[in-house]
Amino acid sequence: MAITLLSYTFTLLFFCLACTLISALYLFVFGHSSVNAELKHPYLNVLPWQRLSLGNRTGILLDYFFRVFFPNTRWSLIGHANQQLTHVNPSLVSLKTKAPLLGLWGGCFVGIIAMVLLWVLILIVQNGTTA
Repeated sequence: MAITLLSYTFTLLFFCLACTLISALYLFVFGHSSVNAELKHPYLNVLPWQRLSLGNRTGILLDYFFRVFFPNTRWSLIGHANQQLTHVNPSLVSLKTKAPLLGLWGGCFVGIIAMVLLWVLILIVQNGTTA
């Protein structure tokens, strides 16, 4: 049973990695201009996208993700993103913009959960076979 769950969890982790990498490649190479034109983060008024560091770019994409998928939350990082992007109406954001953001950050967060579950299952299997 644990071995089967272990293989499913590893497969999920692999697909999360693939989804995250493909979405990140698309966003950072091809899609950043259309996403930034539609969502217009206030930090882009200070510096253009090309002059921002990788950490700032991913932070902007995370703000976009929080605003589009959690628009009514008012606490913590999600609330700050919603305050920064009040001019964005999440129901009017196109699917062409939503899909890569969901692929990048959804794959990342589900992958973190899958990784923790994978380590727990590895410990369970290892303790079960050595006892």
